[in-house]
Amino acid sequence: MNLHPMKLVTIICQAILEERVVELLREAGAHRHTAFNVRGGGYQGGRSADIVETGNAPIEVIAKPEVSESLLARLHAKWFASDARVAYENEVRVLRPSQFLA
Repeated sequence: MNLHPMKLVTIICQAILEERVVELLREAGAHRHTAFNVRGGGYQGGRSADIVETGNAPIEVIAKPEVSESLLARLHAKWFASDARVAYENEVRVLRPSQFLA
């Protein structure tokens, strides 16, 4: 069994911004993603998943390292200086890397 190294990027933002984040993903070269409606709390208070527009939307992307770097750089430059968003990267290994390429 061959596992291939990739990056898992998770972006947590307001659900209402999901479409704009997906557009940025495509610009960075990531063409597949998974999004969730969630609830939780943090330093800015709580968020409910009852009303989709006011909840948070974690968006996950598995991509090649260079695409992950491009995506994180674009997120940082475009949004992260002033807004309450979170992004992080993990190393993952996948069975079928072709599933995550453009």
